[in-house]
Amino acid sequence: MTRWDLADIPDQHGRTVIVTGANSGLGAVAARALGAAGAQVVLACRNTAKAEPIAAEIGDRARVRRLDLADLASVREFAESIDHVDVLINNAGVMAVPLARTADGFETQIGTNHLGHFALTGLLLPKIGERVVTVASGAHVIGRIDLDDLNWERRPYRRWPAYGQAKLANLMSHYELHRRLTAAGSKVTAVAAHPGYAATDLQSHTQSLLDPIMSLGNRLLAQSAEMGALPELFAATAPEARAGGYYGPGGFAGMRGYPAPSGSSAASRDEAVAGRLWELSERLTGVHYDFG
Repeated sequence: MTRWDLADIPDQHGRTVIVTGANSGLGAVAARALGAAGAQVVLACRNTAKAEPIAAEIGDRARVRRLDLADLASVREFAESIDHVDVLINNAGVMAVPLARTADGFETQIGTNHLGHFALTGLLLPKIGERVVTVASGAHVIGRIDLDDLNWERRPYRRWPAYGQAKLANLMSHYELHRRLTAAGSKVTAVAAHPGYAATDLQSHTQSLLDPIMSLGNRLLAQSAEMGALPELFAATAPEARAGGYYGPGGFAGMRGYPAPSGSSAASRDEAVAGRLWELSERLTGVHYDFG
């Protein structure tokens, strides 16, 4: 692929895009870029006060709506407020945080990164006109889906394996969504992306001794949030983004560079486990997808 960047975003006038977690990091970059290209942008954020300055930068094409992915009641309330959306970008997430529970009793990382977005996508699906974009992570390779203890209730909690499981769940659900959309003959497409190693606030909220180490890594090794957001913007806007595709930086070890097709682990493509994870996610969230 060529060096696809912000200048290559097609005209977005007439399109409405929801970006979760658009108050900072990759989400803020994506929201600004989409607004600059003419899209109506919904900044779906838990912290609406932090999102308002971003919306102000974008101007009249932006609006802020409260969405707490760690609370299914908030997810339902947000979904009910939306009449139509062309593209949903499931961007928000937490990384390697201490053990905590969401409002519904889920482990925070699987609850926020996967189950919250799973419920949101299912509730919005009948209102989505074009694409669902899932932002995954190279950390999915360290993940293992434990269908018998998805929420870390019986095994000792470990923050990084929990993060890996959540991001693996994101990617498996992306592939499963693509299969189900295709089988239903839907016009909606599913595309996934990851940012590589991008410097964002995500690395400073683990509440552990790793925070200063990762902060140093951000300064010395990471690419900018502007570069890290390119794969999700490509997935959301580029006509050549393939349905069911997965995109990330095309440079060294998939950590830096311009968007390119990305590989993923064998576990992420396990259709049997993905089907069972889907059924479990529907049961836990109470959200059943309508592909009609």
